[in-house]
Amino acid sequence: MAGKRDYYETLGVNRNASDNEIKANYRKLAMKYHPDRNPGDKEAEEKFKEAAEAYEVLRDPQKRNLYDQYGHQGLEGSGFSGFGGFEDIFSSFGDIFEEFFGFGSGRRSRGRGQKGADLRYDMTLTFMDAAFGKETEINVQKMEACPECNGTMCEPGTQVETCSHCGGTGQVSRTQGFFTVRTTCPGCRGRGQSVPHPCNSCRGVGKIRTSKRVFVKIPAGVDSGSRLRLTGEGEPGAYSGPPGDLYVFIRVETHEFFERHNTNIVCQIPISFVQAALGARIDVPTLKGDKTLEIPKGTQPGDVFHFYGEGIPSLRNGKRGDQLIQVEVKTPTNLTKRQESILREFARLEEGKLTNKLKNMFRSGMAKAAKG
Repeated sequence: MAGKRDYYETLGVNRNASDNEIKANYRKLAMKYHPDRNPGDKEAEEKFKEAAEAYEVLRDPQKRNLYDQYGHQGLEGSGFSGFGGFEDIFSSFGDIFEEFFGFGSGRRSRGRGQKGADLRYDMTLTFMDAAFGKETEINVQKMEACPECNGTMCEPGTQVETCSHCGGTGQVSRTQGFFTVRTTCPGCRGRGQSVPHPCNSCRGVGKIRTSKRVFVKIPAGVDSGSRLRLTGEGEPGAYSGPPGDLYVFIRVETHEFFERHNTNIVCQIPISFVQAALGARIDVPTLKGDKTLEIPKGTQPGDVFHFYGEGIPSLRNGKRGDQLIQVEVKTPTNLTKRQESILREFARLEEGKLTNKLKNMFRSGMAKAAKG
């Protein structure tokens, strides 16, 4: 390997370049010097091969480590001697060329299993079901293997045949420039097989639409926008590929009493002005039932009290939030004569306090003004 250029220099990267940087630079060079873009240009052909050889070494951790320590001579002892021609290059890096030029390398196996499509199901939950979780079953419309042909697509008693277009390879070839381009066979769509006698039940599709009951476990603490994934409950895969997944999207109904804020819940409780002034013990609804709340003397409208740990459980760690109780002081109406008489007496007592308070505030303000 004497006389070869440094592989890092060839790809235009430094010796600490990441795998992504090495791959990106190789793509640029491969596109620039690709034989189809430079027909008859021997220099471009050599640069194309040179870049491919450098990429083959630097993308492989073992080869790269060997090259970093011992250079080209170290690779001689490993048995690596570069590529024999264009076909070797396209075979090794087919995915890259398919991405940029729209054709494959021929390395992909015919009829390779394909994952089935994912499905979506929208579920509406009550506020309480979301708070505590729920186990239920849902009906999902999905494709399943045809029971008549067991997914073979063939009429019972018949079988698939080798595709006459591609001879069972799943690909057809055509000559382009200096190499052969392989594309997916239009006759069998890459499967390599044809169905001469399609199943009457599924019309040769191998699948039928059906309704399936699926068990769903809703965890406590979900909220609107939460998404549950049920692995393998989507559409069946093609060519024996794995099934897709089912995604359950959650919407939670509002509650007439509670309002949710993350893992906390908020509610408003009406109390009388007498309870606010004298204090009281009242029962307050919680998610788990009524609980006694101590209203202290002198409670003001809008004051907030807490029931710690009485909120919604967190989906992350299961820890419950709090319940926040905001009091609303209600003004009494339709007073009796006795009640009105008591309030008027109370007002006369308060009037003197209020007058003295206003006088003190006025005097304090005047004193500050005099000093200023």
